[in-house]
Amino acid sequence: MEKRLVETDLFGEMGRWSKPSIYQVPEWVKNMTTDSEQAAYYRPLLVSLGPFHHGKGHLADMEEHKERAVLHIVKRSGKPLSEFITAIEGVIDELLDAYDNLEDKWRKAERHLFVKIMVLDGCFLLEMLKGVSDKEAPRDYATNDPVFSVHGMLCLWVGIRCDMLVIENQIPLLALYKLEEIWRGTALLSARDINNLVLNFVWDPLEDKDKQRDRIVDNKLCLHPLDIYHKHFCGLHPATQGTKMKWEPSMHCAVELKEAGIHLRKCNNTNVMNYKSRVLSLPTISIAHDGTAKIFLNMMAFERLHSDAGSEATDYMIFMDNIINSERDVALLRSKGIIKNLLSSDKEVAQLFNNLSRGAVLNPYSRLHEIRRKVNAHCGRPWNRCWAIFRYTYMRNPWAFISLVAAAILLIATILQTIYSVMGFYKP
Repeated sequence: MEKRLVETDLFGEMGRWSKPSIYQVPEWVKNMTTDSEQAAYYRPLLVSLGPFHHGKGHLADMEEHKERAVLHIVKRSGKPLSEFITAIEGVIDELLDAYDNLEDKWRKAERHLFVKIMVLDGCFLLEMLKGVSDKEAPRDYATNDPVFSVHGMLCLWVGIRCDMLVIENQIPLLALYKLEEIWRGTALLSARDINNLVLNFVWDPLEDKDKQRDRIVDNKLCLHPLDIYHKHFCGLHPATQGTKMKWEPSMHCAVELKEAGIHLRKCNNTNVMNYKSRVLSLPTISIAHDGTAKIFLNMMAFERLHSDAGSEATDYMIFMDNIINSERDVALLRSKGIIKNLLSSDKEVAQLFNNLSRGAVLNPYSRLHEIRRKVNAHCGRPWNRCWAIFRYTYMRNPWAFISLVAAAILLIATILQTIYSVMGFYKP
């Protein structure tokens, strides 16, 4: 340990911890959820990307198709395979450093195997990304190809997308950039091109081109596919502030907020969550398939393990867990356009959010504390709840309101009649 004292230099440690961005999920993170299928959330089910899950038996079927992708790309580009290999070897140290706690064998005895994995996995991804983006398969594949055909790509998209967003199953975008650079044969390739290509695949490739252009992308090359998804997701939700907020207790659920007179609306011009004048504006979120929970959990794990990722996604999940207690809350949020539910029931969505935030803590610097404070202050005033119940009971239906007015007039007339009768008794 005395020999390692020199390693405690501040800038040296900062440089060391800034390199890794792809992590193996520790047990303490996995144990935060009590779901019986928790192990499946952090492992790929269809295709392995990178060294952590390379060679796993249940992923072996896709290896043949990776090799076919390399052969087709090399033949289509007109470049020798050695150029693709050389491009990866030129940045191999940066690619190795991207993986946290990578075994020494990958840097020494199996260094060549690591290069092979980057070429195979990178070419496979590029083939899938471009095929889905162009909405057509490359013409040098058979029309009945099980993977690289329109039918194959559409059927496999959901599974490959979920595996691309598993934190242990990432491939650095630097590898894709270098391979694409050789493929194109031009120096005009930009980091934005690769970012957009990946983002369109992992977000929604079926959106029209105008919406795709409006997406949030960086001019700087992102770390990996999960980093791109996380950046775009957090662009829809509030960022943390620089000053520490006062801690606030959990909020009431959505139905109780409505009963207290708070209007729930989806964000219109801006996607930043806010509360103003008894209106709580929330961004729209889609729960499209059973893999949504897996994607959200890996995004939250990325925030826990990568200090530069922030905590916006975790804070948002905690906030949604606060306002969703049952399917009634989901139904209310769905009716407001805040939740787009494509699952079989609202109860599944409620269970999803209730399970996501177990063990998570709201960032003390999050501006969601301020929203909590304002909402809780409003709900804490008894008059607000009484007025909300009155409006909900008598002012939603015109006939109920007319009945109320008629009853009030009748009551006033009865009181006046009583007063005049009493006055006539004492002063005839």
